[in-house]
Amino acid sequence: MLMLPGFRGYQAREQRREADRIVRSYIYDVLEHSRDDLMRCFQVLSDNKITELIEPINRTVAKVDRVAEKVNHASYGYSGFFDAIKIEQPELDNMLAYDTQLMDSARKFAEAATALRIYLEQSKVEDARNMQQALDTSLGSLELAFDQRKSIIEAVKV
Repeated sequence: MLMLPGFRGYQAREQRREADRIVRSYIYDVLEHSRDDLMRCFQVLSDNKITELIEPINRTVAKVDRVAEKVNHASYGYSGFFDAIKIEQPELDNMLAYDTQLMDSARKFAEAATALRIYLEQSKVEDARNMQQALDTSLGSLELAFDQRKSIIEAVKV
């Protein structure tokens, strides 16, 4: 519970929309930091004349941009959802657990993006290639989980 910024927002109904914004802001910031690491990879690839990974990493950067903007521009609390209903403690706990998992997935993605940059800096091209493919898969899973977040929120009983 302490890991989630703005946790108190899950407890006070009037602050749920703010908690939703904080969760999405955290994920967005983590993805933007990851994007920075991936952009640094281009410099390393260029310096070492490793062209085979430029296009795959470019696709991953584009996907990071798309997912980050999706997270950033999602409606706060899904169009007033948090204002309109009474949410009981078990549902709040489920939402908290889901958001905590989502944030953890974003953090792990960021760690993998940093590892990719480090592999490239150390000229571990095969490891970097494998990491790039894993990053793509991880980002797809993160996006799917974020998309499913709305259905988790809407599953709460009125």
